[in-house]
Amino acid sequence: MPLIRLDKFLSNAGIGSRSEVREYIKQRRIWIDGVVCIKADTKIDKEKNIITFDKRVVSYEEYIYLILNKPKGVISATEDEKEKTVIDLLSDEYKKYKLFPVGRLDKDTVGLLILTNDGKFAHNTLSPKKHIEKSYFAHINGKVDDKYIEKFKEGIILKDGYKCLPAKLSIDYSSDNFSKVNITIKEGKYHQIKRMFETFGKKVVYLKRTSFDKIILDETLEEGSYRLANEEEMKIIKKFI
Repeated sequence: MPLIRLDKFLSNAGIGSRSEVREYIKQRRIWIDGVVCIKADTKIDKEKNIITFDKRVVSYEEYIYLILNKPKGVISATEDEKEKTVIDLLSDEYKKYKLFPVGRLDKDTVGLLILTNDGKFAHNTLSPKKHIEKSYFAHINGKVDDKYIEKFKEGIILKDGYKCLPAKLSIDYSSDNFSKVNITIKEGKYHQIKRMFETFGKKVVYLKRTSFDKIILDETLEEGSYRLANEEEMKIIKKFI
């Protein structure tokens, strides 16, 4: 494990800016393995050394991965002057990591969204060449019958002429006025699922992402809630790192 400067480690851990951290060190508030430290450029091994600030152990993970159940009305962005973002949902504990959403969900779409500060993971999962499967549950105005299953399998041609990759469609319920369906796609064009149904003159009135690759939405998470990826989810995430 490469060594890291003490002041950089503490700054990355959200203790303060580099200048503030150096002042804390001068004030003898930083200890390493039970011994006070007075040099900001001291090199530490974050896996082996125990760093304390005012007798509180400081921990820092370079990359973290949060599983969020995104609520309606929140945009998939890191900041916005007018709209509430997914980052605004986080506590200060996580804001210090400078997280960003992996891909995006529309403002009125709910469900699974991964937040991370790992650019490599985001790049590898969002690359069009990867064809990562993403599944959704939707409410549709109008009847969706079995003939649509084959059309989705063939690849829907959007109104702008773009032909989508083959997708999976299953129907949970369908009446003349309302349907409940599940869709799995391997790409993420702008408003793609809404535009796919628009080609048939139908409107998506509710949309929830239920999975991203093999990661399944944790239904115990209320909308707007989040947690760290668990052990099984990390096994999936590590495939893309």
